[in-house]
Amino acid sequence: MNQVVRIGTRGSLLAVTQAKHVATALRQRHAGLQPVLVKIKTSGDRFANIPLSRVGGKGLFIKEIEEALQKDQVDVAVHSMKDVPTEIASDLTIAAILEREDPSDVLISRHGTSLDGLPAGTKIGTSSLRRQAQLLCYRPDLTVVPLRGNLDTRLRKLGTAGLDAVVVAAAGIQRLGRQAEITEILSADVCLPAIGQGALGVEIRGEDRRMHELVGALNHGPSAVTIATERAFLARLGGGCQVPIAAHAQLDGDRLHLRGLVATPDGTVMLRGEREGSRGLAGEIGRGLAEDLLKRGADRILEMLASMSVEHPAPP
Repeated sequence: MNQVVRIGTRGSLLAVTQAKHVATALRQRHAGLQPVLVKIKTSGDRFANIPLSRVGGKGLFIKEIEEALQKDQVDVAVHSMKDVPTEIASDLTIAAILEREDPSDVLISRHGTSLDGLPAGTKIGTSSLRRQAQLLCYRPDLTVVPLRGNLDTRLRKLGTAGLDAVVVAAAGIQRLGRQAEITEILSADVCLPAIGQGALGVEIRGEDRRMHELVGALNHGPSAVTIATERAFLARLGGGCQVPIAAHAQLDGDRLHLRGLVATPDGTVMLRGEREGSRGLAGEIGRGLAEDLLKRGADRILEMLASMSVEHPAPP
């Protein structure tokens, strides 16, 4: 049997680190396996200087990797689950969700000042409308600056782009071993995470039985349940990177608790909700919370943002 497993990944430092983590996990479970990393540039990487909300579309960070998977150029693909659309190609499947790391967002400020302590007018860089909306809701006196690029690039811009602070994902900072730079872990009450944040997914061709067997051993059941709940919430809302949507599911024994929100980009409207039920009702809980928010006005927010994206189409 061929022991080589080709792992498709983006070429950023964080993406490669994550792919190596999966490679190590595979070697630990399957003696003699030889994982090989294949770096692929995605649309999200090519438009690195344009705000995600303007680039538009779904799957910007996985499209080309999925195409390589479909063409049998790689055997598996490693993604951050927050980058994976709720609908993927019918011939592909997410075969494993690894144990989720801290899904929180963190503040990194130049002078070690907490979010509450930052002076009015402070410039904070962020790559997402979700973070922007929640930051402005909590501190409308701050100035939020769009910040694109790989995680290490965004951290470097803290010292070179005139920014006073940045907000990024805790999991990425931890995977890069840069925890010492964290000023503050933001409470979910201040900044609810992105759907799937902190979790890695391994995608394969649906009919590839060998990869099913190899990758399936990496699946972490509790993490898979919470991610499925959040993705059901997002699927019902139909949002993407251009919409401020957030959700976080937690599993306590057999009980599943979900918090979610939909907001306007300026943070002036923030619809929040919660749902709870047994772990076997993950999809129902996610869709149910989405329905709750739609009835309270999330549908109007989504329609408004959809019309704005049509008026300001993505660059060619």
